[in-house]
Amino acid sequence: MTRHLFALLLAAAAPASAQLLPALPPRIGALPGQVLGAVDRVADAAPRALAAARVDRIAALVRSSGGRVVRDDRGDAAVAGEVVLTDPTDAALAALTRDGFRLVEREEVEGLGVGYARLAVPAGLRLDRALARARRQAPSIAADVIHFESGSLAAPITMPSSPPAAAAGPVVGMIDGGVADAGVRQQGFAGGAPRPSDHGSAIAWLIGRGAPGARVVAADVYGNDPAGGGAVAIARAIGWLVRSGVGTVSISLVGPPNQLLARVVAAAQARGMTIVAAVGNDGPAAPPAYPASYPGVVAVTGVDARGRVLIEAGRASHLDYAAPGGGFAAPDARGRMRPVRGTSFAAPLVAARLAAVGRARVDAEAAAGRGYGRGLVCGACVPGR
Repeated sequence: MTRHLFALLLAAAAPASAQLLPALPPRIGALPGQVLGAVDRVADAAPRALAAARVDRIAALVRSSGGRVVRDDRGDAAVAGEVVLTDPTDAALAALTRDGFRLVEREEVEGLGVGYARLAVPAGLRLDRALARARRQAPSIAADVIHFESGSLAAPITMPSSPPAAAAGPVVGMIDGGVADAGVRQQGFAGGAPRPSDHGSAIAWLIGRGAPGARVVAADVYGNDPAGGGAVAIARAIGWLVRSGVGTVSISLVGPPNQLLARVVAAAQARGMTIVAAVGNDGPAAPPAYPASYPGVVAVTGVDARGRVLIEAGRASHLDYAAPGGGFAAPDARGRMRPVRGTSFAAPLVAARLAAVGRARVDAEAAAGRGYGRGLVCGACVPGR
């Protein structure tokens, strides 16, 4: 149960035999009552497993990464063999070099004026010990921490879909995996990117459901890199979206706090960008999720088809909105409709509405409810509400 919690939640949502399910405005497919009941029965066991599931997820990535990912000094997943210094000075870099660190890259996040340096750790030194040594010279140094997708897709089901509306709506950015849509402008920030992914394709489709005709601009921070989703990649992706003139960005990824990413988020907000992020699926007892917990980020939780906050929904330092995060299906990279569950799938709906109508109108539309923050957004996007 612990290792495969979210797979079980979604497997319960997949019918034993394919069936035709109706798609209702705005074309998000509902799942039938017996399927929802199965999901609920599995979800009821979630609180016992969420903490262990997070540990298992990190351990599985470390094992499968071929040495590209290790644990940092806080136990979080991080890019192996590297540390990151935000706003590096010549003096700090010289001191680190004398201490055995090797400069790999010194760059500035274009358009945001935030500098960073990546340094290779001394040969044979574990990352946690390298961080302790490096902080004697530069207290703000950190690992390049990995961010995980905050939702999953179950096995495909048979149900109709429909093409998106003509791209004449608002521009909405996303930072995720790649998108299987030739009409989406994409840029890669990891090895093999941009590369279509199931999760990224579902997120892009949901943006179009929240704002029909939205023009999606996607930054792929995963590609085929086992160490994809790092803080440096996300920071660079935000910089690219700012330079591209994108005003609203959806991020359905979750990780620990990181100084570089915090600085970049603040710099992007200062230039007018609205960043919307999912609170993750590690449960309400988990540490606050990032980037949702950075100041000014619009933090979004998910609700099921009955309007209840997902039992596995995480938390942020603040909560702004809720939106549907389960009880419906979305297309994967091959266009197959698959039941989805997780706060991942709530964030793009909120981002789309904010881009389409603005904060004041979203607040006016939002339905009040316990655990909804400022309210439930896009509840009518899911049939039966």
